[in-house]
Amino acid sequence: MMTLTERGRPAAAGLLALALAGAVPAQAQEVLPPVTVTVDRPIRSLTVPSLDDARRALDRVPGGTAIVPAERIREGRALTPKDALDYVPGVFVQPKYGQEDSRLSIRGSGLSRNFHLRGVRIMVDGIPMNLADGSADTQELDPLAVRYIEVYKGANALQWGAASLGGAINYVSPTGRSSPGLLLRADAGSFGTVGGQFAAGNASGPWDYWLSPTWSDSDGYRQHTERDYLRFSGNLGYRFDEHAETRFFAGANRIRQKIPSSLTRPRAYSDPRTTDPSSFLFGTRRDIDSIRLANRTTVRVGEDELTTSVWYHRKVLFHPLTFGVIDQVSDDGGGSARLAGKGHIGGLKLDYIAGANLFAGETVNKTYVNSTGHRGALMNHVLERSMNLEVYGEGRLYLDPTLAVILGAQFNHSRRRLIDKFLANGDDSGSKTFDSVNPRLGLLWEPRKDLQLFANVSKASEPPTFSELNPNANPGFADLKPQKSWTAEIGARGRWLGVAFDLSVYRAWVRDELQLFVVPGSGSGGFALNADRTLHQGVELGIDTTIFHDLTVAADRLDLRLAYTFSDFRFRDDPVAGDNQIPGAPRHYIRAELLYSHPRGFWFGPNVEWVPQGYYVDNANTKAFRTKAYALLGARAGWRFENGLNFFLDARNLFNKTYVSNTNARPVATSLDQLYNPGDGRAVFVGLEYRW
Repeated sequence: MMTLTERGRPAAAGLLALALAGAVPAQAQEVLPPVTVTVDRPIRSLTVPSLDDARRALDRVPGGTAIVPAERIREGRALTPKDALDYVPGVFVQPKYGQEDSRLSIRGSGLSRNFHLRGVRIMVDGIPMNLADGSADTQELDPLAVRYIEVYKGANALQWGAASLGGAINYVSPTGRSSPGLLLRADAGSFGTVGGQFAAGNASGPWDYWLSPTWSDSDGYRQHTERDYLRFSGNLGYRFDEHAETRFFAGANRIRQKIPSSLTRPRAYSDPRTTDPSSFLFGTRRDIDSIRLANRTTVRVGEDELTTSVWYHRKVLFHPLTFGVIDQVSDDGGGSARLAGKGHIGGLKLDYIAGANLFAGETVNKTYVNSTGHRGALMNHVLERSMNLEVYGEGRLYLDPTLAVILGAQFNHSRRRLIDKFLANGDDSGSKTFDSVNPRLGLLWEPRKDLQLFANVSKASEPPTFSELNPNANPGFADLKPQKSWTAEIGARGRWLGVAFDLSVYRAWVRDELQLFVVPGSGSGGFALNADRTLHQGVELGIDTTIFHDLTVAADRLDLRLAYTFSDFRFRDDPVAGDNQIPGAPRHYIRAELLYSHPRGFWFGPNVEWVPQGYYVDNANTKAFRTKAYALLGARAGWRFENGLNFFLDARNLFNKTYVSNTNARPVATSLDQLYNPGDGRAVFVGLEYRW
């Protein structure tokens, strides 16, 4: 007799039973007791793909993608998107004041924005975190609450329904099956920084859970940059059988962040830790309280897999600035269905994805007079309503086992409506509807197992967000067009002579690029416009390789990690800007690290962040106001002990270089414009982490 569990492998058990039967005489076989064979097989979540499954899926995308495992994020300070994504070529992340409020741009998306991200879809477990108008705050992302992060550059995010110049980033959670056990983490460092994490996960029968609160406090490098973060992430899964699973997700954030002013260029380089007195007078800050609830259910039928999701996101923003107090309450929700399967056409293998996303939201947006950081008289009150319907599909047809043609498209219907509830200053109500069809064609060739070549052509379309349609400095409903682009991309990834590499070269022809400019001294958004024709082109190169091994003892190694991004973003025959560069990002951005690892568990090495040429801050490309080149030297070290204890030391900007990490943008800059945000000075962070 042989009994099997869900974890058993019948073929292996049967072979073992036959072998045992053949190893004894026939007369003895009759008195043998029953044999019970159980072979463990780890149960993987259906709703949250494993790291290996995610890697294999990204390898089937004919364009630029990346995956960042949690292990790389956790071996240093892990607070901001920059900490998590800085070694992904093509992704430019620079905090505005040392900790958060980052400019996050992929291939030049939303380049004029250094607040309230636009142009990139942010997802948590495949569920959009952006508000329904497309904007998002990176403070709500917790790098400590991920198993891995996926990056889909540009139209390579079509398989999620996104069709934008920037693409999508997906933060994928641990589960009780992928991260069982307990975890404690404590870290501290420069500028009064302290933080910690507790995480617990487990699986029992059909159930599994994972949860993690994290917290972080800091006085900040600059004046008036104190912050206090408390975040929670968790999920609960139930497995009906090996073909069906449902999972409930929850996330919450309590964010308290004081905000310094931007500085003039001379002051940014001579006195970078200061802020304008108005920051104290008006109590400028950003306080966010948010909650995110979602469900994801996956059902497998043969080769097909259907995943449905529903979600709700509530965000309360209290945001005193010098021109007034922004007080917003946003309620967003939606649902999606995504079918992935396999089949054949004319005897050729076909992989396909088809899906639909429907999400909508309303923001109650009030603006008050700023009375020393508190609400004064009401200045404005509007309702901002957004709705988006996306229908998409993508098929991968294999002409032979090594060559695939990819054909896909997305249809998008978006509506934006502004209802003015404060008519004392006029009626700014208005509405717009945007429709677009965005096709995609790609090729993926795998001449050998460790080498892929790819090419694709795709179209993208992005409706404006309410920050552009209803900017604070110029209330009303702006007459803006959606941003449209065609992108061509070629590249390769794989391993050559022991070097793992990922290379993409792209060119995007953009029409009506959306630019949002600050009003000097206002501390607010400002005004938006459509540029006529622009060009975004660049090179993205990632390298990960072992340079030496067995240097001093057996199994030690010296590894090199490098991310190089070349960005050429410019206007094309613009009536005012001509062929000038688009402000906001350097042409060359390099991150590199050498890391020595010893088999006993300790590791150390230097790293560098290098911007060899400064960038412009205005469309006029005024040379006197461009940022300065810089190189920041850092170092990391740590020890991984066999008992589950890990230690790290993360030193940054060791030579205390003064530099500008982030800027605002202007059509034409002047010497009085406060556009520059200095980066952090010398800093050291240490941490301990224990798993059991």
